Amino acid sequence: MAKLTDEQRDQILALHAQGLARNEIARQTGVSTGSVTNVCKDNDRAFDRSATKDAQAARSVDLAEARLNLAQRLNVAANDMLDMLDKPFTVFNFGGKDNTFASEELDTVPVEARRTIITSTAIVFDKISRIVEKDNGGLDQAVGVLDQIAAGFRVAADRYRGTEGSDIAASDSEQS
Repeated sequence: MAKLTDEQRDQILALHAQGLARNEIARQTGVSTGSVTNVCKDNDRAFDRSATKDAQAARSVDLAEARLNLAQRLNVAANDMLDMLDKPFTVFNFGGKDNTFASEELDTVPVEARRTIITSTAIVFDKISRIVEKDNGGLDQAVGVLDQIAAGFRVAADRYRGTEGSDIAASDSEQS
């Protein structure tokens, strides 16, 4: 493992001063991200992680949307396959020494094709279920916000009962 030159260290610090992210500094200087972190740490410099956190949150939302879109497409495909079970089914053969093509329409789907269709749709159902389980539509975040609001109401109610509540109780007793 080669040591960093003074020129590389200076370049890392200059790029940090320009506000570049750690990974971008590593790409531009050709050193590892760990080395960039160590050089900056040794020189009392830190990276602003808030942009990274926001980018990760945005990416998470984008991935959740992509998962739901995929689930919808898989659902349509599975339903189309299941609909095939109720329709006439065309079987065909191509080849032979004369390279011929032959097809025939059957009233029902053959057993092997029926099994394949049902197995495929069951797999799709399982995958869709997992996608939907993974994406709760931000429910965890909403519950967290509601918990914070409820905690705020409890604190406000306790303050009201503890300070203002005693004033009200005193004024009620004076009126009696």
